[in-house]
Amino acid sequence: MTEKNGLLQSIIEGIQEKKGKNICTIHLKGIPGAVCDYFVICEGNTPTQVSALANSIDEIVKKKRHEDPIRVHGLQRAEWIGMDYGNIIVHIFLPELRSFYNIDNLWEDARSEHIPSIY
Repeated sequence: MTEKNGLLQSIIEGIQEKKGKNICTIHLKGIPGAVCDYFVICEGNTPTQVSALANSIDEIVKKKRHEDPIRVHGLQRAEWIGMDYGNIIVHIFLPELRSFYNIDNLWEDARSEHIPSIY
């Protein structure tokens, strides 16, 4: 497993730990114009859960990978939180905002993978 794939697995584990749903990874590596290698997109049912997902990701990545996000946006309202880990950007949405912005389909030429929920 590569360094970034280990980070990716830790991020997914953080999401699953707090029962995030509709988890999707989008593999952008090698695509012209891509700002990172992966997008990880998921949902929480409420702002409280969206915030808890971000905290869980942060804690598990720190514990397992000893890494902090470069920046985190959206914590105050917790409707759409973006976490930038350099080559991996995590988007945590409320369902209605995810549907509205539809970033899952921004990169149609990228390979996406749906990650099963563990609950």
